[in-house]
Amino acid sequence: MEGRAPDKIFLTRGAGRHKEKLTSFELALRAAGLSQFNLVHVSSIFPPHCVLIPRTRGASMLHPGQIVYCVLSTNHTDEQSRLVGSAIGVAIPTDRKRYGYISEHHAYGKRQEELGDYTEDLAATMLASTLGIEIDLTRAWNERKQEWKIAGQIVRTTNITQTVLGKDGMWTTVVAAAVFCSYKSR
Repeated sequence: MEGRAPDKIFLTRGAGRHKEKLTSFELALRAAGLSQFNLVHVSSIFPPHCVLIPRTRGASMLHPGQIVYCVLSTNHTDEQSRLVGSAIGVAIPTDRKRYGYISEHHAYGKRQEELGDYTEDLAATMLASTLGIEIDLTRAWNERKQEWKIAGQIVRTTNITQTVLGKDGMWTTVVAAAVFCSYKSR
């Protein structure tokens, strides 16, 4: 992929349950629409000039057996009624020449909204740190506009989160992913 960078990303999530741990993971990937690909986990950069697109559009750009790069969060449990969750958070600067951040996080006992918000905050905090500033997460958020203001720059955030309760005698797996689906030469 030398000289190529992703120009499109989509978010997805899924959950699976089975008596075998590996099969529950496969079922979670299937629910997320990712089981037919060879997934390569990458770190946390949202590339400059990249756009977030709907899952259906992004998935249509991929082919079974393809090597697919993604930021993946996964979690599992085999405990009755244990809440398990995985989330992906994204922070995208309005200045599309700059790169943003993708965060992945998994937890137990966190409600979906709480886990998603936390993961978005992680992405915004990582982006702020690259700008060399500290942000007060309680003051930087503009709820009305659904955006962060970090050092005078507008940053949009979003997340995708999957939570589910475990079932006794069964493995329950959750996944959330940011999937890179299209590349351009730079």
